[in-house]
Amino acid sequence: MMDTRALLVAAALLGVVVRASPTGGSNGSLPLVLWHGMGDSCCNPLSMGAIKKMVEEEIPGIYVLSLKIGKTVIEDTENGFFMDVNQQVSVVCEQLTQDPQFRGGYNAMGFSQGGQFLRAVAQRCPSPPMKNLISVGGQHQGVFGLPRCPGENSAICDFIRKKLTSGAYTDLVQKHLVQAQYWHDPLNEELYRTHSLFLADINQERAVNESYKKNLQALNKFVLVKFLQDTVVDPVDSEWFGFFKAGQAVETETLQESDLYREDRLGLAVMDKAGKLVFLTSDGDHLQFNRAWFTAKLLPYLR
Repeated sequence: MMDTRALLVAAALLGVVVRASPTGGSNGSLPLVLWHGMGDSCCNPLSMGAIKKMVEEEIPGIYVLSLKIGKTVIEDTENGFFMDVNQQVSVVCEQLTQDPQFRGGYNAMGFSQGGQFLRAVAQRCPSPPMKNLISVGGQHQGVFGLPRCPGENSAICDFIRKKLTSGAYTDLVQKHLVQAQYWHDPLNEELYRTHSLFLADINQERAVNESYKKNLQALNKFVLVKFLQDTVVDPVDSEWFGFFKAGQAVETETLQESDLYREDRLGLAVMDKAGKLVFLTSDGDHLQFNRAWFTAKLLPYLR
C-alpha cells in the first residue's frame, strides 16, 4: 500500500526531477504532469518517484513531468506549505507553455492538494490544453479541519493548526500559508468568500469568470477519487466536490445538491450530464492504494 505518512521521511533527500527522454511519447501517448500533495515533494522515490516510474513502466515511452516548485527538493516541500498557490499555478503554467513536449496537449494527475492546484491550471491556462484531469484525494471544496498534517516536522503542523485556528482569512495568513488558501469555514461563509485568495476564486464564489467554465469544460474527463477511510481530509466529501451545508459543520451535501452545481458556476452540471465527470473510490486512508488499483482505475485515462 502507498502510505504518504511513512513515505515523507525521505521527501527531502533527493535533488532533481528525473524526466523521460526529450523525445518522450514515442508510443503516441500524451505527456503526463504530476503534482504532489502537502508535505511531499516531486521526487521522493517512495511516493511521487514511484508513481512516475510505475506509469513509465506501464506506458513505455510516455513523457512524465513531476512538478518541482523551487530549485531544490527541500524548497519544493517547503513551498507546498508557504508559497502563494496563485503564484505556484502561474509558475506551472509558464513551465508547461515553454516545454515543447506539451504543445499537443497533456494529461494531469494531482495528489491531495495537487488535485485542486491542477484544476486551477486547467481553468486558468488553456494553452497547452489539458485533456484529462485526475484528482486523487483533492479537496475541491476545501477543508475545515486538519486532523493529521503530513510532514516530517511536527512543529510545522502545529504552526499551521495555530494559524488556521486564529485567523485563516487575515491577509498575512492567506498570502503566506498554502492551506489557508483552501480553508473553507462553513460557519463564516461570507468571510471565506470575501478573503479566500485561491479557492473562492477558482470555485467562482465571488463572480463568474466565463473563461474558467469554458476551459474546465474543455476537458475530456475529470476524474475524482475519494478515499473511503480518509482520516486526513475533513470533510472527505470535498474530494467529490461535496461539503458541509452552510452554517454548520456536521451535515454534508453532495456536489449535485450544492449551489455550485445548481447554479452551474463551473459548468460541472453540464460536464456531469455529458459523462465527463468520473467518480471513483478507494477503500483506504488518504492516498493509500496499491498498484493493481492504480493500474485498473486510473491508467485507462492516461493511455
